[in-house]
Amino acid sequence: MTPYPHLLAPLDLGFTTLRNRVLMGSMHTGLEDGRKHFERMAAYFAERARGEVGLIVTGGFAPNIEGWAKPFAGTLATRGAARRHTAITKAVHAEGGKIALQILHTGRYGYQPFCVAPSRIQSPISPFTPRELSARGIERQIKAFVRCAQLAREAGYDGVEVMGSEGYFINQFLVAHTNQRTDDWGGSYENRMRLPLEILARTREALGPDFIIIYRLSLLDLVPNGSSWDEVLTLAKRVAAGGATIINSGIGWHEARIPTIATSVPRAGFAWVTKKLRDALRAEGITTPLITSNRINTPEVAEGVLADGAADMVSMARPFLADPDFVKKARENRADEINTCIACNQACLDHTFAQKISTCLVNPRAAYEQELVLRPTTRRKKIAVVGAGPAGLAAATALAERGHAVDLFDSAAEIGGQFNMARRIPGKEEFSETLRYFRRRIEVTGVQLHLNRRVDAAQLTGYDDVLLATGVTPRDPKIKGQDDPAVAGMVLGYIDVLARRAPVGRRVAIVGAGGIGFDVAEYLAEHEGQSLALDAPAWRREWGVADPVEQRAGLARPQPAEPAREITLLQRKSGKLGAGLGKTTGWIHRAALKMKRVEMLSGVNYEAITPEGLWVSYGEKRTDTQLIAVDTIVLCAGQEPLRELEAPLRAAGITVHLIGGAQEAGELDAKRAILQGTRVAAAL
Repeated sequence: MTPYPHLLAPLDLGFTTLRNRVLMGSMHTGLEDGRKHFERMAAYFAERARGEVGLIVTGGFAPNIEGWAKPFAGTLATRGAARRHTAITKAVHAEGGKIALQILHTGRYGYQPFCVAPSRIQSPISPFTPRELSARGIERQIKAFVRCAQLAREAGYDGVEVMGSEGYFINQFLVAHTNQRTDDWGGSYENRMRLPLEILARTREALGPDFIIIYRLSLLDLVPNGSSWDEVLTLAKRVAAGGATIINSGIGWHEARIPTIATSVPRAGFAWVTKKLRDALRAEGITTPLITSNRINTPEVAEGVLADGAADMVSMARPFLADPDFVKKARENRADEINTCIACNQACLDHTFAQKISTCLVNPRAAYEQELVLRPTTRRKKIAVVGAGPAGLAAATALAERGHAVDLFDSAAEIGGQFNMARRIPGKEEFSETLRYFRRRIEVTGVQLHLNRRVDAAQLTGYDDVLLATGVTPRDPKIKGQDDPAVAGMVLGYIDVLARRAPVGRRVAIVGAGGIGFDVAEYLAEHEGQSLALDAPAWRREWGVADPVEQRAGLARPQPAEPAREITLLQRKSGKLGAGLGKTTGWIHRAALKMKRVEMLSGVNYEAITPEGLWVSYGEKRTDTQLIAVDTIVLCAGQEPLRELEAPLRAAGITVHLIGGAQEAGELDAKRAILQGTRVAAAL
């Protein structure tokens, strides 16, 4: 008896059946762009099909160059391109899977000079002003969608997803804010929704009844003057009647001021909107299957959503970067072995915006399946890994999986290293899942774990290789007066704060505005034990997400709770605080602190600490000295590598490998740490 009867139930679409209710949602990985990555894409998708996902949706492919996300982005517009795609579809079908191609026309979101839109209105996220389409130009775009779908079928795809949400081309026609036309394609909602209905009707006519067409419909635009709920419901009914096999939920435009997929968003935080639509459609006898999406990352959450009647399928995108065997492990009652997506965005979306191939912080093999291979070893070695933080955990378990004899040492009472502090930050509770995964991996792979064990070089002389994953130590900023007995208990390190070793006053100055400084600020701004990620109604109030029946597009005025403390966040560098934070999450952290009225100061010099507070000056000339009157000063001034064992081990002739923070401190970079640990393990 499976604990996930709804999740693992097949879905009969009439002409075909999906083996379960799990959709691997579309993600742009960068493998789609150009012509050189089709073999890699085939390996990437085949591994997910082998992991038993019900239906895969590719990253977006433009139907023509006007729809490009960027110059030379993935495009399916010719028979030659379709032939290249057959490598993907054959690989997926060989593993018993099904796959649909997403047709993505970016419209005014296109980061390229050929972009087009219903009206000549520039997007806030692109430097290019789109060309307004003529009626004939709109007709060309519709034909391009249909042609792309036909080519997808020729390439062997089981279906297509028509991207009609997230503020892309089709969505731009639906909303008066971006569609200011006065012809038959603008004005009334009947006119504005012509585009998706024409695309669906003609695609269905061209491809016949036995081809999956998913329509991604924006349920909450979360932008001013977005679609009303009546408009969403009207479109959903027409889409269901007009050719869509399945309707997928889209949430928020890319320019919205509300986070929708970051780790601070509650799990399944938008399933209630899909349920609202599903209930309305079922009340009118419309049975088209609905997919819900956003922040569903465990089989338990997915099962709960389906059991609640919120949807007929669940879409999980990044969870299949984290673990391609997600569904298979759930079916085999091995959910505790699933490598859970923590929604950090650091290696997936941030890579996309940096023009890099996307992968995954907790699974660096994602999209590198052919390059980063953990092959069984031909010579079993005895290996010691010192430090059970992310780098050490990744290395130790990968080495043991390959067949090496591995001892993992840590002086702490539990595994995790700095992750044990990160998971205490409100909205970063998901980091606990990574530690749960590694605890189970240690058991499964046979790593010998030695906690509360500080080792010296003499105790490591019997090993073939030693991996030092000893992490970092906080950097001392050496501010005048910080060690004065008169300020004892007033100056704390970030570890003191996050480990709750000392009380923190009502007024706080945080020295250092990197990732740790921002985390500490968020931690101290929230009231003790409160996390909005664990309280969905409070999260919606904080960010201004409303019932779309009551507020157009689900957008309301934010109502942040009062901050727990008065906080000043400072950095030496001039310029914007948090500039080094993640491209796709930094704005969320800055917005969260702004709502908590955190004062942010840059270009400061730390002159002295006295019982009255922190004295600072500004600029190279150290002018305008002022007192920041506070009760507590928290030092978040960076880290330095901890590698005291390296020299004696090398002197003893032992092969030493530095990984993670021990190799390079910088910010606490778990992405680099896990990648390094895995790469070293694969190479030994």
